[in-house]
Amino acid sequence: MAQDDKPAKPATRVVEAGRGPKWTGRVVNPPVWRASTHLYANEAERKAALKSNQDGEFFYGRRGAPTQWALAEALTEIEPGAHGTVIYPSGVSAIAGALLSVLKPGDVLLITDNAYDPSRAMATGLLKRLGVESRFFDPLDITAYEALFCDRTKAVWLESPGSLTMEVCDVPALAAIARDKSAVSLIDNTWASSLGFPALERGCDISVMSLSKHVGGHSDLMMGSASAGERYYRALRRTGQQLGNVVSPDDAALAARGLRTMKLRLDQSSSSALQIVEWLDAQPQVSAVMCPMLPGDLGHDLWRRDFTGGCGLFSFVLSSENPDAQAIVVDNLHHFGIGYSWGGFESLALPIFPGQYRDVMPWPPKNLAAIGVTGSSSAIRLSIGLEDPQDLIADLAQAFEKLDQT
Repeated sequence: MAQDDKPAKPATRVVEAGRGPKWTGRVVNPPVWRASTHLYANEAERKAALKSNQDGEFFYGRRGAPTQWALAEALTEIEPGAHGTVIYPSGVSAIAGALLSVLKPGDVLLITDNAYDPSRAMATGLLKRLGVESRFFDPLDITAYEALFCDRTKAVWLESPGSLTMEVCDVPALAAIARDKSAVSLIDNTWASSLGFPALERGCDISVMSLSKHVGGHSDLMMGSASAGERYYRALRRTGQQLGNVVSPDDAALAARGLRTMKLRLDQSSSSALQIVEWLDAQPQVSAVMCPMLPGDLGHDLWRRDFTGGCGLFSFVLSSENPDAQAIVVDNLHHFGIGYSWGGFESLALPIFPGQYRDVMPWPPKNLAAIGVTGSSSAIRLSIGLEDPQDLIADLAQAFEKLDQT
């Protein structure tokens, strides 16, 4: 807490979170504790440890040690409303751990139709094999969403903005309906992170992030997290331990280090992305830009209402009818790597095919179809890093010139 018990600002929180003396001693950062076996002073101490199960108490390496505990505490401190956080070896592991914590055979899961593909695959693959029925819904159609609930609906999976096409949904309204129906609401909150979207304060029960993205920030670790209030934190922790989830202390130290500069990196990448988005929006080679930070975007009003920040991830549709347009643009970029993931210091470009990942929502939506976007239109997702935005704009401009020459 800041002075007079006023909550500290986000930049202060990410610097101070998880750095109490119990973790750091007299140094700035928590040391890296590499250990599988924890030793006890005597038999009485060992028996006492069997009865307790919380961060900060030694038991066995699978439950972590100060390096992992400090990171989990830091993530809890930057997620308003959280009682605790469980960390996982990847973002997808966090998705699985969170869903398995609240679902059982016979249950129904409602999942947003514009979700991250591995989330969709979790619903149609692992959960289906375990006897959980998944129903996809359009997060922009609240009436249809509410009609999908039944007595077996136990959880709702949200993502805002939606993966690839960046639709912003009314998370507080969707989460409120879930609560009224006695269902748990979970959200993939990786895009804005808890710094830009306090998911639990907006009504969600569990907030999941891929720490490989903004928290790590340097494209050199894999990790995920799930934060929740006390009730669901206990379920997350229990399931995570039963699954044997454990995070390397070295990776935990990297994630904690990345956390300290996350606010600065998010601010910079968001600012650069907005400059690039505004430039793209004016280019003849671009039919549409999909970014809620852009005034005029369908999700902009909800973004302004519910979010306090953004990030450098967005998508755009090319106006070219050349079937090779995506490859021509991407292959001629010099400052953008071609790769999955995002949230690192480097910029990335990735051809995307939204229509392949939809069951309920139309692609293109009516507003884009009205301006000529079709199901075969070429689309590209960009992750803007920390390069100078003018260099990135110039790079895109020369790639567009190559496209014009074909």
